[in-house]
Amino acid sequence: EVQLVESGGGLVQPGGSLRLSCVASGFTFSRYYMKWGRQAPGKGLEWVSFINAGGGGTTYADSVKGRFTISRDNAKNTLYLQMLSLQPEDTAVYYCSNGAEKGQGTQVTVSS
Repeated sequence: EVQLVESGGGLVQPGGSLRLSCVASGFTFSRYYMKWGRQAPGKGLEWVSFINAGGGGTTYADSVKGRFTISRDNAKNTLYLQMLSLQPEDTAVYYCSNGAEKGQGTQVTVSS
């Protein structure tokens, strides 16, 4: 059974930072490209960052480019999203995905 468990969300002030983690199990993590997405209240799911299986290739949505960094540790079956300079518009539930499944999400709220 595929499991993707996100953590690390929370309440942060504008300009703050958070690091999200996603622990994967039930599939060969090191063979899959992975991605992070988010869904803000009343909006659709937006995929914000992608990373290839080896970790050497990444892409970002324009909305997060220069502020977010995706990475992975294949030895730990874990995906990360380092988020800097957070703004209120980054408020959303953040999900990780292997392209076929996604986790339950972790809430990120940016507010003063």
